Amino acid sequence: MSRSNSLRYYILARLLLAPLMLWLITTLVFLLLRATPGDPVDALLGPRASPAAKEELRERLGLGLPIWAQYLNYMGNLLRLNLGDSLTTKEPVWTIIQKFFPATVELAIASLLIALVVGVGVGILSASRPNTPVDAGGRLFGILTYSIPLFWFGMLLQLIFAVQLGWFPLGTRFPVTMTAPTGPTGLYLIDSLLNFNWNQFRVALYYLVLPSATLGILISGIFERIVRVNLKQTLQSDYVEAARARGISESKILVSHALKNAMIPVITILGLTFAALLGGAILTEVTFSWPGLANRLYRAIAQRDYPTVQGIVVFFAAIVALVSLAIDILNAYIDPRIRY
Repeated sequence: MSRSNSLRYYILARLLLAPLMLWLITTLVFLLLRATPGDPVDALLGPRASPAAKEELRERLGLGLPIWAQYLNYMGNLLRLNLGDSLTTKEPVWTIIQKFFPATVELAIASLLIALVVGVGVGILSASRPNTPVDAGGRLFGILTYSIPLFWFGMLLQLIFAVQLGWFPLGTRFPVTMTAPTGPTGLYLIDSLLNFNWNQFRVALYYLVLPSATLGILISGIFERIVRVNLKQTLQSDYVEAARARGISESKILVSHALKNAMIPVITILGLTFAALLGGAILTEVTFSWPGLANRLYRAIAQRDYPTVQGIVVFFAAIVALVSLAIDILNAYIDPRIRY
């Protein structure tokens, strides 16, 4: 099979698998919500409401239908890109996503940048000094960042840097006493730059530092481990030994030869890390009272708001599927071995 045909078949297979994955996720969320204890009608009306009122609301919301009929209605609306309306606020779920998602995107991007800088930096430092205290420290860093609970680490940083030292604020995304940045993206840092408002940019960055550092540092262990392991293997390869024999300096070998090949797996890890960021954002946003979509999802779960939970989870799943698809195609283009 030619190179172009193998790439074409690989992309086609991945395109066919993405909708299947989305269907499985949406079906699983639908079933799990209805299998867990609790009734959204009780959450809306309270325990003192009359049985007649509860039954009337249940019929109006379509919750009195058989489970298969609810599922067919749900999938039919989903195929029309209709995510429904929130049971608690009566807002369309798409409106909720548009309102809260920019805060989650800003937190995820900032956290990913911190994770890349810290993780890749520690990984390179550790791999370039094998069997030394620096290498042992890098391994310990990877273990700690993987095992420390995110909510505990977030509360610890808040206690130290916000409560004790007073360096950073607690909660929210922007002070209520100031006018928040407005613009086409909904990202405060970008919109404040587009408006040339440096004071808003400084304040938005000030409120972003602590939650993004919490999530970014813990995620950085993923990059540290993959860079350290792959860079160590690359530095022991034959072509690196041949470069050393030609008298090329260790720094040039590291930057120009070994690091380039060792960074290829990081492309794959980026997609997986993005999914981890969306999951970790729930704990981070709740811990820091960050007004993002993950925090809104947490509230919807507590309120048994079926349409909002289903809509947000499907939205997150679609993003992860698209990112994973893009990463797989990019990897297949870079490394032909992946296609076979």
